[in-house]
Amino acid sequence: MEDDHQDAVTALDLGVAEPLSERTKTYFAKCEEKLGLVPNVLVAYAFDEKKLEAFSTFYNELMLGESEIDKLDREIIAVVVSAINHCHYCLTAHGAAVRQLAGDAHFGETIAQNWRAAGLDAKRTAMLDFVVKLTERPDTIVEADRQALRDAGYSNRAIFDIASVAAFFAMSNRVASATDMKPNAAYHAMAR
Repeated sequence: MEDDHQDAVTALDLGVAEPLSERTKTYFAKCEEKLGLVPNVLVAYAFDEKKLEAFSTFYNELMLGESEIDKLDREIIAVVVSAINHCHYCLTAHGAAVRQLAGDAHFGETIAQNWRAAGLDAKRTAMLDFVVKLTERPDTIVEADRQALRDAGYSNRAIFDIASVAAFFAMSNRVASATDMKPNAAYHAMAR
């Protein structure tokens, strides 16, 4: 694992399940191989392998599984929700993913700072208008909001995926903020 795993990744001293199961060791090795690091969010959950498995299974399905919403758009949703919630960890980690997937550091930084200045097309704008409303005022979502997404070209399944990604990051942002989760240092330099 990367050196910054030796330091506390959250403000909570939760430890790590000892010993890590072979399944978790294999998962961490796969992260190291594919990403060059084990994301600190996974290290943070490693104190309870059941929680780690639940988190990572849901994350992997939402962010990497089959969907009409492409991976870049899912990462953009993660960054926009994280910007609204001022989540340092997720802005850092998923901002790096947007820069990498887009192949454009300026675009990634603009999404993180003010997505409305990123020159998005009408379809992405409709998606993010919905995501912002869902994040800031979920109790005000009505059929007209879903219809606006349909009018922009999204299916009902795509709407479900948009909402699921936004909701997952609302939860993740709150856990990361509550625990003062530290992003891996390597994220800051990625795709620049």
